[in-house]
Amino acid sequence: MNQMNPSTLSRRAFNAALVSSLAAPAAWAQAAATPVQQIADDYYRGIFALFPLEATENAGDPAYEAAFEIEIAPAHRARQRAFYERTLARLQAMDGASFSRDDRITRDLLAWDARDRLALMAVPHHLMPVTHAGGLPVRLAQWAGGEGSQPMKTTLHYEHFLQRLRGVPGWIDQAIANMQEGMAAGIVLPRALVERTFPQLDGLLPADPLQSPYLAGVRNFPATVPEADRPRLREAYTTLVREQLAPAVGRLRTFMRERYLPAARTTAGFGALPGGAGWYELLVRSFTTTDMTPEEIHALGLREVARIRGEMEKVKERFGFRGDLQAFFQSLDTRKELTPFRTDDEVMAAYRAINERVQAGLPRLFARAPKARLEIRPVDPLQRDTASSYYVPPSIDGSRPGVFFAAFTDAKTARTTQMAALFLHEGQPGHHYQIALQQESATSSFRRGAWWDAHGEGWALYAEGLGGELGLYDDANAWLGRLQMEMLRALRLVVDTGLHAKGWTREQAIAYSRENDGSSEDDARRAIERYMAWPGQATAYKVGELRILALRDKARAKLGERFDIRAFHAQVLGDGCMPLRMLETKVDEWLAAA
Repeated sequence: MNQMNPSTLSRRAFNAALVSSLAAPAAWAQAAATPVQQIADDYYRGIFALFPLEATENAGDPAYEAAFEIEIAPAHRARQRAFYERTLARLQAMDGASFSRDDRITRDLLAWDARDRLALMAVPHHLMPVTHAGGLPVRLAQWAGGEGSQPMKTTLHYEHFLQRLRGVPGWIDQAIANMQEGMAAGIVLPRALVERTFPQLDGLLPADPLQSPYLAGVRNFPATVPEADRPRLREAYTTLVREQLAPAVGRLRTFMRERYLPAARTTAGFGALPGGAGWYELLVRSFTTTDMTPEEIHALGLREVARIRGEMEKVKERFGFRGDLQAFFQSLDTRKELTPFRTDDEVMAAYRAINERVQAGLPRLFARAPKARLEIRPVDPLQRDTASSYYVPPSIDGSRPGVFFAAFTDAKTARTTQMAALFLHEGQPGHHYQIALQQESATSSFRRGAWWDAHGEGWALYAEGLGGELGLYDDANAWLGRLQMEMLRALRLVVDTGLHAKGWTREQAIAYSRENDGSSEDDARRAIERYMAWPGQATAYKVGELRILALRDKARAKLGERFDIRAFHAQVLGDGCMPLRMLETKVDEWLAAA
């Protein structure tokens, strides 16, 4: 699941958007059974009051559809800080002696989340609020046509979004002020990332103002908006764009080109910023939920890259290829047997066949399966050229299944190599098992939407490895696909820490990636620029997977013949997503009791 918006400090709420149902509002109406659950529900609602755009993405709650907050403003940041401190004070004032096991977990998760958010306020993302990977003006433009998170089906929906758009000029002025503060302090983006923002800002200011992306919804109303309301809405949107939005975006574009770009830095990583080394250490601890240092993570990545390269050398021989790995990677483009499809239906049939094999083997690995079904669908045609495959959770009320959306540009060029590993990660037993089971068992809205990258993405990467036990990797091509996807996550450990802690250049990181995974120049550049804009996040996947594997080895050694993989998986998934250090404590307690 890939999505990012590093310009906001509401990282946990943003990540929760990846794993929560769009039908969560009904869950909010539950009466809290215990004081801890009451604090958890208050916290969940409080986060959305602070970050209403995340409420739209995460829960689709109509109470927040029109709400808008300038999250990067000093006054708002003070409110954030006060909210986290108030939550921690409420938790500390409680006597936990009589807490149930579930309440203790909820309390610990709440405290971790609030402390983490509070610590991350030291990282000056608010002084670099516009990047190629995020930025509020672009984000809302993507929602304006009704294809994004903002509902655009009724007159009221249009009025809500109009109210939200009215806040954008104020956000832009605050962003410019923040970037000026950042320039004075030497806290600015790398030049390469600033240059990537220009095509996006240019796209918000077409030569014909009526073609503004902010007007996409009023150019094509859905049938559910009455004809009588359309002229009024069209006029209101057009006036807002002409008189306020377009001039504000124009100010931002001019500022970025004429003032910010000349002040941009030539370095690539956070470590080059004043105080940046400490900020990066905070981010790494936050994303990995461990005490690992950037140096330790870098060394781990180097070891993993070397190990996986060794496995690739072996699988190369199974293909009957003589030559180095780079030549082998290039040769895959000429192997017609790896691109056997001619129609979209054939690609989808291949994914469904993989799912049938997976489903047959899952009872050997899991004692409990989600109640929610998993469906397999192609991504929307409008997304084919840009989207990666992804997972959408089921609705809380059971009206919608979990969905694995398979992305491919052209069936004729869709390669079979990574299909099995990708399905295990995004489908089942990866994200679907973890997220659907979490939704079904959580006792509060906070627990239902809780998400930590190291556990969530670490589990999905671990699930890829289960393909061996499911018989999916007996084929050399599918095993190569698993190694390629694993290599990507191992490379992230090296290049993310290389960029932000060891002074690597953008070009150095691109070259290292291409040397080890055979990616194209453009693909490697896109990946490296993502890591430049989102420090630390890329380290979570592999760290999480390896910690889960280490816990499994520990349990196997402790229990011997009594070890049951199904019982172990129940421990990893049974209480939902959590920081790795909490997961380790939980498994240790389980082993001690056993």
